[in-house]
Amino acid sequence: MTESAAHDTERAARGTYVSMTPTATYRLQLQPDFPFAAAEKAVPYLAALGVSHLHLSPVLEAVPGSTHGYDVTDHASVRAELGGEEGLRQLARRAGEHGLGIVLDIVPNHMAMSPRHNRVLREVLREGQASPYARWFDIDWEAGGGKVLLPVLPGPLGGELGQLRVEDGELCHGEQRFPLAPGTEDLPLPRLLDAQHYRLAWWRLARTELNYRRFFTISDLIGVRVEDPAVFAESHAKILELVRDGVVDGLRIDHPDGLADPEEYLRRLSGATGGCWTVVEKILSDEERLPAAWAVAGTTGYDALRRVDGLFTDPVGAGQLERRFREVVAPAEDRGGYWEPTVRRAAYRVLLHELAAETAFLVRTASRVCAADPALRDHAPWALETAIRELLVRMEVYRPYAVAGGPRTEAAASAIPQETVREAKAVFAVPEEAAAVDVVRELALGGLGTGPGQAAFCARFAQTSSALRAKSVEDTAFYRFLPLLSANEVGGEPAAPAVSPDAFHAFCERIARDWPATGTVLTTHDTKRSADVRAGIAVLSQCPRWWDDLLAQVAGVAAPDPLVAWQAWQTALGFTPAGDTADVDAALAAAPEGERMEGALLKSVREAGLRTSWTEGDPRFEQAVRDFVAAGPAGAARRTVAHFSRALDPYVRAAALGAALVHLTMPGVPDLYQGTERDYHALVDPDNRARFRPGPPDEKTVVTTAALQLRRARPAAFGESGTYARLDADGPAAEHCLAFARSGEVVTAVTRLPLRLAEAGGWAGTALRLPPGTWRDVLAAPPRVFEGGEVPLAGLFADRPVALLAKEV
Repeated sequence: MTESAAHDTERAARGTYVSMTPTATYRLQLQPDFPFAAAEKAVPYLAALGVSHLHLSPVLEAVPGSTHGYDVTDHASVRAELGGEEGLRQLARRAGEHGLGIVLDIVPNHMAMSPRHNRVLREVLREGQASPYARWFDIDWEAGGGKVLLPVLPGPLGGELGQLRVEDGELCHGEQRFPLAPGTEDLPLPRLLDAQHYRLAWWRLARTELNYRRFFTISDLIGVRVEDPAVFAESHAKILELVRDGVVDGLRIDHPDGLADPEEYLRRLSGATGGCWTVVEKILSDEERLPAAWAVAGTTGYDALRRVDGLFTDPVGAGQLERRFREVVAPAEDRGGYWEPTVRRAAYRVLLHELAAETAFLVRTASRVCAADPALRDHAPWALETAIRELLVRMEVYRPYAVAGGPRTEAAASAIPQETVREAKAVFAVPEEAAAVDVVRELALGGLGTGPGQAAFCARFAQTSSALRAKSVEDTAFYRFLPLLSANEVGGEPAAPAVSPDAFHAFCERIARDWPATGTVLTTHDTKRSADVRAGIAVLSQCPRWWDDLLAQVAGVAAPDPLVAWQAWQTALGFTPAGDTADVDAALAAAPEGERMEGALLKSVREAGLRTSWTEGDPRFEQAVRDFVAAGPAGAARRTVAHFSRALDPYVRAAALGAALVHLTMPGVPDLYQGTERDYHALVDPDNRARFRPGPPDEKTVVTTAALQLRRARPAAFGESGTYARLDADGPAAEHCLAFARSGEVVTAVTRLPLRLAEAGGWAGTALRLPPGTWRDVLAAPPRVFEGGEVPLAGLFADRPVALLAKEV
């Protein structure tokens, strides 16, 4: 069976999403100062924009004051701070009056580790393993001596005893509250502490002693066992009620890689919702494919983001920037600034430090499995630990998808290929001891039976692998390997940032065939830089010599180290207004750009972990970063940066408009992040999670509105039954035009690498062959009409560097 035929079979089995698929969604970040009532006021504006659905950040009860909602405390309640369930239902009614539906972001993998606010967790801490809620969480009770480690104290317990008190039937420390086991309230403090089902501990012990599964390395979020049918039913009851009542039309699933069995979870969810439109926040590495059997419409769109950004990146210039980065910046500990060694070194660091507790769980579990089998009994714990470590740091995808005792799929096996096994074995001095690698691989792929130890190892290896990949790549290597910052985005490939038109067309053809209702994005609440900031940086790949000139002109501003300087000046280039001196001064006075950049750079150096970190901070180095930003990018050098921004602005504009139009018309369902329908310059969170405030329309708004309204007017052209066909230009500048047709009704044409185009002489002698018919450019005012056949690109792009043509009917 061919790959296409196999995918068709799987797609038929998982169902289609024709009747309920959005034409476009718009993400709103709800928070206490932007509740349902505020979102309700934005409905008329968003309906006029042309989207079909509001995409809401998590709405279930969360830690008070949370600005993101991923720290869920109660699955049974809609968050009171946002307006409660009635506020959500009123928003849905208001949206429905304007023809809009609602898509919800839900969090199945974890909850807030907050005894004061999480009722389910509170009962587990009160009653221990006997609690009916103990099954909710992945807790290794044996490792904790029957207790859950709570790493919540600011210092070692001995120094904090004086701060503990019993008050109103609770154990208290500052503002923290912990339940007491029945009958222990009147015990002396030492005996009272021993009598609890939890152990209060210094926060630093989480790294090595933690005995519950968490979200990545965040001990404030505890993993939920939604693979248990009862836990699934209880934790999803409210969401399913909202779907059944028609309040919610679709779902975005946060972090499916954290689940024990994503495929089974998604199958159960699809059955419970009746197959409503659902997408998963799945990061696909390189050419990795989304598992075809997953009962979803597709991903949230980071795979599309990488391809769209790559279209506007010049591979030649990107290579020159990488070589220059190695000459000027590359830290010695990253072996010359090459990508793969940087990732590997980061993976070792994260696994040995931040994920030490997770590694210890895997070693304990593997040792128990081996001890129970005479054929495996002589694999020492140290050998198993080495094998686990060496396989995990070599994972090139986020995780394998395997189930203990289940069939071995090709995708699961390819997640840990034999070449990886050979490399892992090479670290052993004795070949017989290296056989531990084979054992660990079989355990990770579920091949050693169906016992509880095998099942636990298989699930936890995958969950740890995904956490390691995210932390070592997205949150460490992306802040160390920085030749072209625009490529360091979620799902990106910093060592190969450019995507050719051929590769882009191939991707779109596959998506149109296999996942036509998948999500696509350019900016999200998790992107490290908004699409417009990335466009302002990616233009450097067309003019690396300009980058050298900028560095030379700002060389007099002393930086804490070359890595900080490199990323600060690239960030400034994408982030600084491109007006004249007065415009720049006014913009910087009106908004705290310096503070925003300072926050982003401090986060980057802490994530990189080379000179400071979140847990071992270096105050002197961090102050040097602040001083550098104040004196340089946000200080006297801002005018120098603005000069370069102004010179590059026409080319950045072409890329920003081109990316927006491609995103809105390529296969899939586009998701717009709040505010991105106009120029939107934001850095990493929390900068990109500010309260939504509609602003004045600009040229990007014109392009966005026209594309969205065309999607709404011609849903069949863009929907699941719609087609995608590449269109090629002819002539000396053909490579600078990217064009495609949707269902023979709509043509998108954009300009690629415009600075290189200008240097080569422009569009002279280059034309695009349009399909037969009469075509109207919906972006033009007054309307411009073209007939099928060859159309000179100089004329097509006379008004702006993009064109959106609708066939007259």
